[in-house]
Amino acid sequence: MAKDTDGDASASADAGAGVDDAQVWNARLGWAFGLIADDPVERGAALDLLADAQGNVQGALGRFNELWHSTLPLGGQGQWRDPALLKAYERYVEAGKSSLPDALWNRPPGDIRAWQGLPYALLFLEWEARYPQEWTRHAKKWGTKQSLIRDVAVAGHGEAVRAKLTDLVETVVQRAYRCKDREYVRVARAVDSEDLRRRLDAATRSGNPWARRHAGYVLWLLDHPEAPHTIHVWQNWIAAEASE
Repeated sequence: MAKDTDGDASASADAGAGVDDAQVWNARLGWAFGLIADDPVERGAALDLLADAQGNVQGALGRFNELWHSTLPLGGQGQWRDPALLKAYERYVEAGKSSLPDALWNRPPGDIRAWQGLPYALLFLEWEARYPQEWTRHAKKWGTKQSLIRDVAVAGHGEAVRAKLTDLVETVVQRAYRCKDREYVRVARAVDSEDLRRRLDAATRSGNPWARRHAGYVLWLLDHPEAPHTIHVWQNWIAAEASE
């Protein structure tokens, strides 16, 4: 999964998720579930913890960049033999594992259904879906959103994950379009079910004009799995609906 990058050397440094088990993930990021809490006080406390974690990442990245520039005369291979640079790199990686969205970048290869970071990927997407303004203010990374949606859009998830993905599709179709929302069509196709179609059908009969249109289009795509999800197909579908 590709990651978003900022700064001089953040493209070189890897805040990878690694292969840590669920207990390690929860120890580092268990607080992040507060970001999707109904209680605004609980969300505020989680946002404070997120700010601290992101501050640690930026501080570690700043130190790494300083050492990167100071060791440039050594050349690429020489730089990576410098003990101070290697130590700064390790601290940056470790800081990223306790922050969002950094901990979700560069997941190890393999089946995402077995990845211990999956609950936090779903958390990140749910946060964007339910509290988009807070997500935009504190953790906006459109590339990460897109990559995660594409990664989770596979068949064979367990019941709990399928239910979460179904909830996400339902939430997204009922709001005005946000960047990368179109990727949720992949999820809808991956978790297609009677329950999802029932929810989408209800949205087509709601008082929300966007929900009616969006849900109708997703239902049409589910009925036509051979159809690509492109701007041209969307425009044709809109024109056909308007002519009826």
